[in-house]
Amino acid sequence: MAQADIGGAIIEAGVLDLLYRERAKALSAREWKFRLMGYGYAIKDVQGAQVVTRLPQGVELGVLPAEFA
Repeated sequence: MAQADIGGAIIEAGVLDLLYRERAKALSAREWKFRLMGYGYAIKDVQGAQVVTRLPQGVELGVLPAEFA
């Protein structure tokens, strides 16, 4: 499967806010990723960067900011 070039993609403010809130509630990165699946989002690693995708199609929304690492 080919990877899209998402270098300049910006994640919507509402989605980014959801990611922040759920990360604050989760005790680990694994739990955070599991919680995001319930909202229809996933995090995948692409060429060393974490990319937010929309499930179930896997549409790439953008690269996570550095503060999530």
